[in-house]
Amino acid sequence: MKINGRIFRDMAISAANALDNHKEEINNLNVFPVPDGDTGINMCLTMSECRTELKDFDGTLSECAAKLGNIMLRGARGNSGVILSVFFRGFAKSLLGKEEADAVDLAAAMTRGTEEAYKAVMTPTEGTILTVMRVCAEQATATAESTYREDPIGFFRYLLSVAVDTLAKTPDMLPVLKQAQVVDSGGQGFVTILQGMLASLEGTPVQANAGNTVSAPGAADFSAFDTGDIKYPYCTECIVTKSDHYFGEEKCGKLHKTIMGMGDSVVFIESADMVKLHVHTENPGKVLSEAIRYGSLYTVKVENMRHQHTTLVEQITPTEPAKPYGLVAVCMGEGIKACFEDLGVDRVVFGGQTMNPSTEDLVHAIRQVGAETVFLFPNNKNIYMAAKQAEEMVTDKRVVVIASKSVPQGISALMAFDESADADTNQTAMTEALAAVRTFSVTYAVRDSVIGEQTIPSGAVLGLAESKIACVADDDFECIGALADRIGDASMVTLFYGEDVSEEDAQRAEQILRCKLDPLCELVSIPGGQPLYHYIISVE
Repeated sequence: MKINGRIFRDMAISAANALDNHKEEINNLNVFPVPDGDTGINMCLTMSECRTELKDFDGTLSECAAKLGNIMLRGARGNSGVILSVFFRGFAKSLLGKEEADAVDLAAAMTRGTEEAYKAVMTPTEGTILTVMRVCAEQATATAESTYREDPIGFFRYLLSVAVDTLAKTPDMLPVLKQAQVVDSGGQGFVTILQGMLASLEGTPVQANAGNTVSAPGAADFSAFDTGDIKYPYCTECIVTKSDHYFGEEKCGKLHKTIMGMGDSVVFIESADMVKLHVHTENPGKVLSEAIRYGSLYTVKVENMRHQHTTLVEQITPTEPAKPYGLVAVCMGEGIKACFEDLGVDRVVFGGQTMNPSTEDLVHAIRQVGAETVFLFPNNKNIYMAAKQAEEMVTDKRVVVIASKSVPQGISALMAFDESADADTNQTAMTEALAAVRTFSVTYAVRDSVIGEQTIPSGAVLGLAESKIACVADDDFECIGALADRIGDASMVTLFYGEDVSEEDAQRAEQILRCKLDPLCELVSIPGGQPLYHYIISVE
């Protein structure tokens, strides 16, 4: 028996269903580096579109693998999602031109995929999804020829056993996993994919759980109106798994009323344990922040309908670049968006921690900018890999990714931009500017976890220094005070306060900072409007 295109198609769809069915379990393992719980959602969204785009596919193995790789690259979200998409692209490259494959061919594809994934990560960390991939590839190569050449089912059973054993060892490789008593979430996602593929080979493919399946509406006829007619541009959907406080029928009427005031085309479905909502809105971050008050986000989808309309209706033809440089930045919050636009950014892509934009979102924004060179600012380390993939995908102009890991770093880099300088000089200057700013932030834990010797309960206020937990507090003000003690010498401090922070609370936080900073240090407070993070502090 060999794997052909149809068999591989069914394996991929089964794997996508398995991820969808188990994404919350994978989310609940996500404690590294911060317990933000989004790996399952990101991996699921990365692979989910193959269930519709491959459904009626009937081609060779090479064609199917290539199509899967492209689908996943377009939908890649978060570090684990991007790693997964790169793995399957490498997998497809190894199978190029093959109508079918035996275990030896599949082992070679595993190896190529793993090599591509490692190359895509700036600093590979062992004890993660990469380790599970690598050990599987090594063992596959060692046994495919001698034992499993004509037995793909036995081959995948063996791969799964290797993956499970390797996953169980990840806490010994990554201390934070051992402290939290969990295995790596990305590695668990990879195991789930292998389980789905094997189930398909054995004749029992994984089906999507009925409770998780939402019928998609037919495509709208956008040609009947202009892009400007779309008053609320963001189609925002999510499923909320209710917290204990809201468990039961008709407990979320206040959420329904709030969402009704945030846009139009509202669909709100409530059962005893979940809420499914849909709304067209101007501020998806605010919608999601309201929803998360009632429980945990099970799935999230945000689409820009203005972009969709432009793509579907207009025939886009190449034009000569209108200017030498363009700027694209990723951020959340209307106030922060305004800051980037004031600094000359041409396109702002909505996204950040736990709400990572896809590679396709970034590519779309880059292509909208008429410039010879576009500088892209991801402003979050979890978006950097998707940004690098976008850089590779755009070939009709130069794209340069500035490795900004936070909003303050992005702003600092933009302030070093000189329109009269050449691209290389600008890249150097903006990259050097990243080191001149430090970032502190205040958020909250989404699940119980253990970091070092400290137990962190769900809902605890977390103070982060450069994305690492610096303190745990009972409230925002205690946290601000603890972070202020870490600031030290500074000439300029900017406090961005979030959409859920009142002006009165922001003034109190500002006063706490003033009392602890050098009197000569300039302090500016700005309504950033960002969700999830109550405060972001830029220190220069």
